[in-house]
Amino acid sequence: MTTPPARPLTPGGAIELEIGGMTCASCAMRIEKKLNKLDGVLATVNYATEKARVTVPTGFDPVVLIGEIEKTGYTASLPAAQGSKQADSEERPDTELIALRHRLIGSVILSAPVIVLAMVPAFQFTYWQWLSLALAAPVIVWAAWPFHKAAFANLRHGAATMDTLISVGTLAALLWSLYALFLGTAGMPGMTHAFELSIAPSDGAANIYLEVAAGVTMFVLAGRYFEKQSKRQAGAALRALLELGAKDVAVIRDGVETRVLIEDLKVGDEFVVRPGEKVATDGIIVDGRSAVDASMLTGESVPVEVSEGDPIVGATVNSGGRLLVHATRVGSDTRLSQMAKLVEDAQSGKAEVQRLADRVSGVFVPIVIAIAVATLAAWLGGGFPVEAAFTAAVAVLIIACPCALGLATPTALLVGTGRGAQLGILIKGPEVLESTRKIDTIVLDKTGTVTTGKMTLVGIHVLGDIDEGLLLRIAGAIEDASEHPIAQAIAKGATQRIGSLPTVESFVNIEGKGVQGVVGGHLTLVGRETLLAEWAVAIDPELSVAKADAESKGQTAVMVAWDGAARGVLVVADAIKSTSAEAIAELRKLDLTPVLLTGDNETVAREVAAQLGIDQVFAEVLPKHKVDVITRLQAEGKVVAMVGDGVNDAAALAQADLGLAMGTGTDVAIEAADLTLVRGDLRSAADAIRLARHTLGTIKTNLFWAFAYNVAAIPLAAIGLLNPMLAGAAMAFSSVFVVGNSLRLRSFRSHADTTGAASQSTPAPRSLQNA
Repeated sequence: MTTPPARPLTPGGAIELEIGGMTCASCAMRIEKKLNKLDGVLATVNYATEKARVTVPTGFDPVVLIGEIEKTGYTASLPAAQGSKQADSEERPDTELIALRHRLIGSVILSAPVIVLAMVPAFQFTYWQWLSLALAAPVIVWAAWPFHKAAFANLRHGAATMDTLISVGTLAALLWSLYALFLGTAGMPGMTHAFELSIAPSDGAANIYLEVAAGVTMFVLAGRYFEKQSKRQAGAALRALLELGAKDVAVIRDGVETRVLIEDLKVGDEFVVRPGEKVATDGIIVDGRSAVDASMLTGESVPVEVSEGDPIVGATVNSGGRLLVHATRVGSDTRLSQMAKLVEDAQSGKAEVQRLADRVSGVFVPIVIAIAVATLAAWLGGGFPVEAAFTAAVAVLIIACPCALGLATPTALLVGTGRGAQLGILIKGPEVLESTRKIDTIVLDKTGTVTTGKMTLVGIHVLGDIDEGLLLRIAGAIEDASEHPIAQAIAKGATQRIGSLPTVESFVNIEGKGVQGVVGGHLTLVGRETLLAEWAVAIDPELSVAKADAESKGQTAVMVAWDGAARGVLVVADAIKSTSAEAIAELRKLDLTPVLLTGDNETVAREVAAQLGIDQVFAEVLPKHKVDVITRLQAEGKVVAMVGDGVNDAAALAQADLGLAMGTGTDVAIEAADLTLVRGDLRSAADAIRLARHTLGTIKTNLFWAFAYNVAAIPLAAIGLLNPMLAGAAMAFSSVFVVGNSLRLRSFRSHADTTGAASQSTPAPRSLQNA
């Protein structure tokens, strides 16, 4: 293959490789061991993301790493640049997934009649066995080709996986069926698989096992297809992050405003950001004042006031006036790109997940092969005919190839994830379920997760006998004319309480201070204390106390004055969701310790935590440090789940042992998480963990019975007591049991549904109740 030119790396440098051809977690383990044998190399291979992160010494040639991986039977390449990688992923279809889908569809169409013919004697017409061969052969050879290819690669390296067992079992069934059809008596006219309860020794020359081989291939392909679909989403978080940025920008060049693509923006350029537009890149404000919504990056619920000389971050949204910005960082140096790198690092750093079936097969497959060889030797040593000895040995391989195993994980996942979708819970794959069983700590982002994430009018303080309705009517009317998020929160709160608002005249927006205008003949001021001071309006001590009390809780206090006198204070804050307290109680019942994590200030965080009964709080945490908090908790021996909703949470969600994203949040957070809570209700987090644990338990039960059937039947096969019809019936029963056990997940009930009516009427904590 063609490889990019090598690049010398700095001491302790890390390089990332994209790996192809892995079929199970043991493949990742084999590549990892191979790379770690090289001097000075430390490698971690992630099967889920199909990437290897390798730390190498100075001047190490990456081509050496690629060569070692290719020797192991897999493909490897250096990743393309981020931009071209994104374009490739959009333009180039996933050929491996398409091929797998074609094999699955073909195997379903061809295998179904083969299984019906073998299992229902009434359908066994003259020469039915030859039709079964014509239908089953393409399934066993073509559809199962990935298993045969992987088994051969494993054989070359002295390893055995589930692919080995599937390949050996299906080929053995095909070869012996061919022998029985062409050289035995199975091909004679009128041959049937009689349904007999008795078991008797047989030379096997009258038996065919095509339905076993075709059925196993079909079921395992189905499981592999569902797994591949979930793995395909691994890079979606990075693509979603990159898509957050602006696509073009208005640049000032030679005194003329020109619109150019974001790729053409250079450090030192000056560009314009109008109200409602995204900031193109990181920079310094040269001219203008505005409020910037940076919640998607910082987690701060309150818009940030910015003016000339202040730094501004790309991908944030300009909520107010026109800004002129001097670009200081572009491309991969921006905060947005650095966060994308954080997500990628956290995903790649996860320990590879061993699928349950692969873990068992690591021991099961070699033992089965050894038993088959021992059976052959014992029969030959006992003086039995070669046909009988070979029949017994092949029977061991056939009965050991578990039909129900192909259904064990996919059916439970299908029912569990389907039920979860009905409840607003999206589970990404089987590897997610194992994490839910082990977690003991759940980290909760504040903004948008336990709180609404939106500024809300939460308090009204009036002076003397001033009517609250009058205060809201006048303040709401003038704030309704402003685009500022805090003003809009006041206007919305006023509308909800008193209905329609009067019109405002002579409206003026004083940037960074507030607004003024005439409402019903009253000259009105709404904003900061400094705005009132400019008009020589004195503030009564009672209102000063109310303002100080609100600010001590991290809330925003807005002064209201008209006709030359201060009349009241409106308090705006990010309100706690009415269901958050109930949700945290549910999480505690699951033996989880809640932890509050936020970029907001310490005062706000402590106030929210106190009202929800959370003891441990991490406040004023920058986005890049959220990952550090998760890592720190993990270093203390805790198994951590993380619930978040913003871009600033994406890397932490990826780093956590289990990531849960609120569906009301950003696409980046949703793609980086393992579970998505569509409803945006924190109670769904408890439901998600319970459902995931139930689904995992069901999968384990299914796997136990799938293997228990084989373990119980292997001795019968080894001593020659394998009746094909009984084996088929037992296999069918095993499959029916697995499906039936999985269907029990449909009865899962959400606690949020049973308590929803009560919780909806539960008021918010006293200090955050609406006045």
